[in-house]
Amino acid sequence: MTNLPMTRNEAIDLLKNMKHQTPDMNHYLETEAIMEALAERFGENVEYWGMIGLLHDVDWALTKDDLKEHCIKAVDILRQKGFDEKFIQIVQSHGYGYSEIPSLKDRQRTEKIEHALTAAETLTGIIYAYALIRGRKISDMNAAGLKKRFKEKSFAQNCNRELIREIEKTGKSLDELFELSINAFKKIKEEIGLE
Repeated sequence: MTNLPMTRNEAIDLLKNMKHQTPDMNHYLETEAIMEALAERFGENVEYWGMIGLLHDVDWALTKDDLKEHCIKAVDILRQKGFDEKFIQIVQSHGYGYSEIPSLKDRQRTEKIEHALTAAETLTGIIYAYALIRGRKISDMNAAGLKKRFKEKSFAQNCNRELIREIEKTGKSLDELFELSINAFKKIKEEIGLE
């Protein structure tokens, strides 16, 4: 499960060459950081989990205006780059259950890494939005404040709380995810335009 066909730098180049926009690139870096922190916590392969996070939306620049293709076009892109079917299936799993992606609508996540990816990539939106209303500051953000925002349905309302709660299917709590994710963001704050 650790045999990756490209380095992190090559993965970043792939995303940049596909003309992903800065907010999207930030989202990929944030998801990568949280996935690496989760891998560490679970005793899993950090590089592998990080690459899943980094490339989970690899087709977004091509599909954001045609959502039914999101997570579908990713398959060919990743295959051409030499990723194995298992990696591709994990990446695709964050699109399971969405009625906007008919071919994935009835699929269900079953593995720890799939639940982790879905929770991580969804939580990035709430953390980033919370940092923005705090004047782009993440350095002194804490889990208690984030939890309060998480409970406010009107805050970052496009971030599906149920998807974030999937972390509980991995045996980790929301509180643990919040703490770990804020710390992951702090490590890359300059890269994603936060303080």
